[in-house]
Amino acid sequence: MTRIPEHDRDMIEKAIYLPMVITIFNLDLAVIEKSSFKLKKPYQELVEEALRIVQQELTVVRSFLRKENIKVSEMKRDKDFTMYSFIYKGFEEHHNYFNPRLRNKTEELLAYYLVKRLYE
Repeated sequence: MTRIPEHDRDMIEKAIYLPMVITIFNLDLAVIEKSSFKLKKPYQELVEEALRIVQQELTVVRSFLRKENIKVSEMKRDKDFTMYSFIYKGFEEHHNYFNPRLRNKTEELLAYYLVKRLYE
């Protein structure tokens, strides 16, 4: 059972997922640059704008974690699970995340940030 309230847990999970999203957007930008698209600029701009939004959100998350003295770190990874350590109000908790869940949630966030850009 976790001692971490839902809002704080959501921020902790953002600290896990948003760097993954940033990494993938950066890789995608490199692929777009090397691609044979006739018109690369619209794709680059779309991904760059989504990347900018994610980076801003990650800045807010990191500021919140620092203010609340919450620490998140990856402890170990194997083919099935990744274990994270959360230090929250003096208590340490270890949480295992199923790697396909990490991948699926990251994919969901990629779609969210790309679509979010279209509707704002």
